[in-house]
Amino acid sequence: MMKIPSIPLPDMEAFNARVHARLDPWREKRWLRWAFWLGFAGLMALSILWIVFSHDVMSEEEILAYRPALPTMVRGDSGEPIATYARQRRVELAYDDYPEMVVQAFISAEDKTFFSHGGIDYPGLAAAVLEFIRKEATGGGRSRGSSTITQQVAKNLSGDDEYSVLRKAREAVLAFRIEDTLSKEEILSLYLNEIFLGRNAYGVQAAARAYFDKDVGELDLHEAAYLAAIPKGPANYHPVRNKQRATNRRNYVLREMEKNGFISEAERARAAATELTAIPTGSARPFKERGGYFLEEVRRKLLADYGEEAEDGPNSVYAGGLWVRTSMNVEMQEAAAAAMREQLARFDGPKGWRDLGLSIDMDQDWESQLRLARVGTGFSDWRKAVVLRRDRSVATIGFTDGSTATLPRSAASMPVRGRGGLAFDQFRPGMIIVVKDEGDGRYALRSIPEVSGGFVAEQVDTGRVLAMVGGFDVEGSPYNRATQAKRQPGSAFKPIVYVTALENGFTPATLIPDEPFCVWQGAQLGDKCFRNFDGRYSGPKTLRWGVEQSRNLMTIRAASQTGMDKVVETAAKLGLGDHPRYLSIALGAGEVTVQGLTNAYAILANHGREVKPSIIDFVQDRSGKVIYRADNRCAAMERCNMAEYDGRPMPRPPERGRQLIDPQAAYQMVHILEGVVERGTAVRLASLERPLFGKTGTTSGPTNVWFVGGTPDIVTGTYIGYDDNRSLGRYAQGGSTAAPVFQMFAEKALKDHPKTPFVAAPGIRMVRIDRLTGERVFGTFPTTVERRSAVIWEAFKPETEPRRTFRRREEEAEEAEEAPVAPAPVVTRPVRPKTPEPPDEAEFLQRQGGIY
Repeated sequence: MMKIPSIPLPDMEAFNARVHARLDPWREKRWLRWAFWLGFAGLMALSILWIVFSHDVMSEEEILAYRPALPTMVRGDSGEPIATYARQRRVELAYDDYPEMVVQAFISAEDKTFFSHGGIDYPGLAAAVLEFIRKEATGGGRSRGSSTITQQVAKNLSGDDEYSVLRKAREAVLAFRIEDTLSKEEILSLYLNEIFLGRNAYGVQAAARAYFDKDVGELDLHEAAYLAAIPKGPANYHPVRNKQRATNRRNYVLREMEKNGFISEAERARAAATELTAIPTGSARPFKERGGYFLEEVRRKLLADYGEEAEDGPNSVYAGGLWVRTSMNVEMQEAAAAAMREQLARFDGPKGWRDLGLSIDMDQDWESQLRLARVGTGFSDWRKAVVLRRDRSVATIGFTDGSTATLPRSAASMPVRGRGGLAFDQFRPGMIIVVKDEGDGRYALRSIPEVSGGFVAEQVDTGRVLAMVGGFDVEGSPYNRATQAKRQPGSAFKPIVYVTALENGFTPATLIPDEPFCVWQGAQLGDKCFRNFDGRYSGPKTLRWGVEQSRNLMTIRAASQTGMDKVVETAAKLGLGDHPRYLSIALGAGEVTVQGLTNAYAILANHGREVKPSIIDFVQDRSGKVIYRADNRCAAMERCNMAEYDGRPMPRPPERGRQLIDPQAAYQMVHILEGVVERGTAVRLASLERPLFGKTGTTSGPTNVWFVGGTPDIVTGTYIGYDDNRSLGRYAQGGSTAAPVFQMFAEKALKDHPKTPFVAAPGIRMVRIDRLTGERVFGTFPTTVERRSAVIWEAFKPETEPRRTFRRREEEAEEAEEAPVAPAPVVTRPVRPKTPEPPDEAEFLQRQGGIY
């Protein structure tokens, strides 16, 4: 049997002694143990905080997709910038667009170690936390911040301005995430495009414009240093109110730039010795804003389509950075606005001075109050002012820039409208007035017109609106009378009646009696008798003559014979809305907008083919993608946008719109309306010496006066009247009050346009007739010397031209001399039509006020 050797047991006492010998140094250094466990606990806490706060911050995808709020840029039809819509003034630039000097200035002022740290300034963060704890404990107020550029970007992205440790923790988490997602250049680009620098300027480019009216590439060293000095507090470093403090802060940035080796000592000294100056607030203009009512209409449409703020969608008006190409022609818009202002002032001026009813508190800052006052002065040499004080012979007035001037009694001697006395005697401190700058420090009192109006110029074949004016000045009244006001058009509606008649058997030579016409309205209401403007009758005359002379009785007869149901149907097809079938509608008793009636005339000039008014050609998002196009015919065409020509026949775009009116009847109507300008109620426009067509309109009162018409390419509509629809005065008429607006517009806007004639529709036959009798003429030709010649060229549809001649009429006259003379019939009253109008027309006419 084998004997198992015995194994000696270890000496446990010796083992324990050796272990204790090794642990004794660790036990003696207790601070190491505490440090270990505190570090472990801190690491766990940071891990937990990271997990908690990482759910509340932006993800990598959201950071990459982030785009700062950008204004909408609006351009005219030539591509020239004309306006911006923005809550925040900002211009987004790429990193490479910023000069190295600007980047160095901001790094020196805000974050010297930006290109080396990982997003957090740990020593600064620890100091800020300790200061926060100390001030919270002592109630000492807000502690200083300690944010890197990355942390400031994180704050801008999160939009969180809460004063708390939790916000700083979330900001730190987001800063780490930003550093992992974006490059340093991309982070700095975000910062330079986002940072608020005062004067409603967000980003360095916008601030360069706001303070120095320069682009970033044009800034001098001292200017770049000042911009880098103000992120800490734009209000604290205002270049005017806190000039010395701002200068000191700028010089600090210059010293930091020298310390970092970005500039030399000489460059720093030279920049520091330069006086800090800035342009006045609000005087920076990257381009001349033009458009007035047109731009306000564009803004309304964009807001309706895309929303206002970022939460409304990525293409919102005030944050989406849209690029909008409008149809506005700058020269035509300015000519239209000038013409409307001139005519309104000319019409309203003799009525005397009118108090605006606006005043400011003279115990407060009157300059800023005056700047905010909604007063539209219209003319470039008219200025709004406030009366500072007044004595017996002179008043002291102040302007929005803080300057003052004197206004003598003799320059404010206009009579007060409706009250009598002189305007100067009504002055009181704080009253807002309007004066004209007459040069050499002299000013004269002016009155903002109370009468207003609307104007639209539209391209015939496309419907593009080239100019739009909705009143005297959009700043004083944003209400757009061209698109929002519905007014009675009066005789300007008559072409709708006559083109319907031409489609239903009438010709321009059809004889229509200019004689009394009454409508039986029932036993209780009796007869309703219409009348001409002058109260006279001319007997049977041609349809053309009736249009040229705007004869109401002939229009009523044409509407009655054609049928009012057909007339209102034509009006609806032309976009003028639904109207009741009353005969008074034929005289313009319904209500239309200036834009609507102008577009109806454009359809007539377009040979009856539909066009729709548009003010925006196309819209692009911030990346350049077209998201709206008014003329979208290319989308329905094959091979429309070919990269390379394939040799096949070029694609032809389809026609714009439907055929609404018979093209021959539409041309006949336009040809007749040419006669209105040549010898009718708009004859004053013949002095323009170019092919024109148009029609005047005057409603009873008169409360509204109109002229609608234009050239073969451009149709305009003009309306003038009071907003409360009161009378303009007995002498106001469409030909003398509204037509001059078009005349002044055409003299400027159309002076360089070719004088092209109207083109007849296919199939039209031009025949010589007597425009008074409608009979065909042989042997005599129309003359251009005498516009009132009885012989003219007239447009007829095939087989509708008159057959009778002067020779035939002479033979009939000889036969009549030999025949016995029959007694003339005695007319006691007009014959009632077989189909009486509805009995409630009297109430309608009373409500509408009647038309002539």
